[in-house]
Amino acid sequence: MSGAESVGDERSDADGVDRTPVPDADVCVIGAGPAGALAADRLAGDHEVVVLDAGPRFDPADRLARQERAIRPFYDRPDVWGVGGARDAHENAGNRFYPLNHARVKGVGGSTLHWQGMVMRLHEDDFNSGRERGVGPDWPIDYVDLRPYYAEAERELGVAGASDNPYAPPREEPHPMPAFEPSYSDSLFAEACESLGIDMHSVPNARNSEPYDDRSPCVGYGTCQPVCPSGAKYDATVHVERAEERGATVIDRAPVQRLDHDGDDRVTAAVYATPDGEEHRQEADAFVVAAGGVETPRLLLLSASDRYPDGLANGSGHVGEFFMDHLFAGAGGTLDEPTRQNHVGFYTSACDQFYDEADEAQAPFKLEFFNYAGPSPVEMALSGDDWGDALLERLRDGYGTHVAMGGLVEQLPDAESRVTLADDRTDDHGNPVPRIEWTVGDRALDTIERANEIQVSILEELGADVEWVAGPDATGPAYHHMGTTRMSDDPDRGVVDADCRTHDLDNCWIASSSVFPTSGAMNPTLTIAALALRVGDGVADWLADET
Repeated sequence: MSGAESVGDERSDADGVDRTPVPDADVCVIGAGPAGALAADRLAGDHEVVVLDAGPRFDPADRLARQERAIRPFYDRPDVWGVGGARDAHENAGNRFYPLNHARVKGVGGSTLHWQGMVMRLHEDDFNSGRERGVGPDWPIDYVDLRPYYAEAERELGVAGASDNPYAPPREEPHPMPAFEPSYSDSLFAEACESLGIDMHSVPNARNSEPYDDRSPCVGYGTCQPVCPSGAKYDATVHVERAEERGATVIDRAPVQRLDHDGDDRVTAAVYATPDGEEHRQEADAFVVAAGGVETPRLLLLSASDRYPDGLANGSGHVGEFFMDHLFAGAGGTLDEPTRQNHVGFYTSACDQFYDEADEAQAPFKLEFFNYAGPSPVEMALSGDDWGDALLERLRDGYGTHVAMGGLVEQLPDAESRVTLADDRTDDHGNPVPRIEWTVGDRALDTIERANEIQVSILEELGADVEWVAGPDATGPAYHHMGTTRMSDDPDRGVVDADCRTHDLDNCWIASSSVFPTSGAMNPTLTIAALALRVGDGVADWLADET
C-alpha cells in the first residue's frame, strides 16, 4: 500500500474521543479555521472557551502521504483532505457553476491547510468603495480601524514581506520576516515590465523565509496548494494548539446542526452532532460563528425559529445574500529558453499598479507573476505512457519553458448572488445542503479583459508565444467566499454591525469573510485574521461588562 493510500480514515467512529459539552463555558466558537482559531486563542486563558468543528483533526504525520496523493494524477484536489460525499454535498443554481468542493477543507485548520498563503491588506479605498469609486457599499469601518489589527495578524501568522510596493496602503512597521527573493522567471518578467513601464514588487507570504514561531523556513516542497509537509506555511492548527495550551477545549467532528436562542434575543446553545449518532447542546455566554462564507449563512438559515422564521440573525433578510468571490484573469505561453518553472510553489512578485484606478466601470485588480506555469516534471512523468529514454526526451522538450500570469478581479455584491438552502437535497444529518447561486456582473468581466490586455502585452514583450488566455468566458473563482452576512451600521442593510456582532442577537459575533461588504481584489485571509482578532477583543469587552 502506498503512502498516499495509507492516509488515515478521519471519519472512523470508534476513536474514543470525549465529545461531550464543556460545562460553564464563557465562549463557544464554531469553526476551527483561521478566524475561529485566532478568536479562540485571543480569548483562551482568561475565559473558558470551547471550539466546535465539523471535520476531523488531521494527523501532521500524514502530510507527506497527502503530498503524494496531491501529485498523483489519479487523485483530484478534494481527495487530499477527504472532501466529498453526503457531508459536503451542495447544489448549484444561477448562471455560473460554482465548484464549492474543489477548494475547501472541513477539519481543524480549515482552509489554511490547503491555501497558497498570500496575505495582502485591503487598500484604503476598498473600505469606502461607494464614496471613492462610486459603486458598492462602504464598510462601517475604515482602514485605520483595522490597521493595528493587520499588523498584529502579520505577527501572529508570520508574514515574510518587504516595503517595496509603492501602491500598498500605509503600514506601521516592517513585516516580521524578510521577503522571499524574486525567482528566476521573475527576472525575465522584470525586463519586459521595465520596458513597458509596469512596476513589479514582492508579495507578502504567510510562510517562513527564516525560522519563526518554532517553525522551519520553507524548504521548497512546491506543493503549497494543497499541502505543505514542512509546516513552514502557516495554518490555523498553530493557533488551535496554542488555544488548547491556554485551556481551550477543541471538539472535532462535531458539526453544529443549529443555534438555539431565548426570548431575550440571545443564543443559548449550539446543538451539535457526534459520530456516535448523539446530539449535544453546548451552552455558553457568548458565541462566535467562524464557519466561512458558505457554512455560516447556512447555519443561520438552519436555525430558523418562530421568532426568526427566515433564519437566525436574519431580521434584515440579507443572510446568504451578496455572495462574492474573486474572478481569475490569466494568460500564458512558452519561451525559447528555460524559465525554471515549478521550482517554487507560490508566486513571489506581483503588480498592484492598476488597483486604485478603479471606478464605476473598472474594478480593482492585481496582477501575479507565476512560478508554476506548465506541468512539473512529476506531473509529466506520471501522466505519460513512455519510459526510459523516451520519457527523458519528452521531459527535455516539454519542461521548463512555460511562463504565465494570473490576476484577481473584484466582484461587486449582488443580492441575486447568494447562498440559500436546497429544497430537496440533504446532507448526512438530514439537513438541507447549501444552494449556491453565483452571479457575476459586467464590471468584473470588463475588468478581466483589461487585465488580459496587460498580461498579453507583458508576455509578448517577453517574447513568449501566447498559447492561452483566461478571459471573461473562461474565468473562474479564486475560492474566496465573501459577503453572505455582511457588515453594516444599518440593521436593515446588513447582518452584523461594525464590531461583527449580529444586529439581532447581542451575544453572537461572526468572524469570517462573510462579513465583507465588498471584496476588493486582495486575498482575504489577512483581513479575516485581523477581523478575528478584533472580534476577540470585542467579545472579551462584552464578557467583562456582563460580569
